Amino acid sequence: MTDMLLQDTALIFGRYMRQTLRSRFAMLFGVLMPLLYLLFFGPLLTDLPLGGGGSSWQVLVPGLLLQLGLFGAVFAGFMIIVEKSHGVVERMRVTPVSRLALLLGRVLRDTAVFVFQAVLLVLAAVVMGLRAPLAGILIGFAFVALLTVSLASLSYALAMRISTPAAFGPTINALTMPSMLLSGLMLPMSLAPGWLDALSHVMPFRYLVDAMRDAYVGSYATASMAYGVLVAVGLAGLAVTVGTRVFRKAGA
Repeated sequence: MTDMLLQDTALIFGRYMRQTLRSRFAMLFGVLMPLLYLLFFGPLLTDLPLGGGGSSWQVLVPGLLLQLGLFGAVFAGFMIIVEKSHGVVERMRVTPVSRLALLLGRVLRDTAVFVFQAVLLVLAAVVMGLRAPLAGILIGFAFVALLTVSLASLSYALAMRISTPAAFGPTINALTMPSMLLSGLMLPMSLAPGWLDALSHVMPFRYLVDAMRDAYVGSYATASMAYGVLVAVGLAGLAVTVGTRVFRKAGA
């Protein structure tokens, strides 16, 4: 059973990865917006007291990496809507491929793409002045991967329930904008008024941001790191469970 799941997942992953590699410009274009923030917003923060023990780059880059995963993965479900309109999903319904593999293959493709984009972003940040321990950078990539797994799974699940891009887009935007503003992606929430800082603690992405910033200054045995790992792993597990259940019910 496990071998069959791995084979099916590899099959689906390969199918969608080949599609991605055929559109390399689109894959590189996804990193453009965080790169623009890095180039034009990063220098404004140099030498500003942003809180914490790190430099402005150690504060900004972790947030940009999670922003990359957030805004990329949540729109992954658009592909499902396109496939439904072209009958691809209908043809997959009659195959014996595991429904979990149909989800995991897509999600792992998205994860590979966004981690690759994260590597490009970190390399650009190093050129601009980022200095962070290698272990912290690798931990950051792991958080990007877990965030992508979570949000892509939920995005695909939502797309299976929505039939048109016109309905999908506004729903996603309504969820992502508060998430970005309350997670402290751009600046630490410790700089916010007390009531806003307290409100941000209901946003799970806040814990990932804090953990990544700790990792980038070499602080690994912290409460923020523990909370970040628990939230990231728990959210990924929950999202994959929800996504798999939706795919099975839909017969996708």
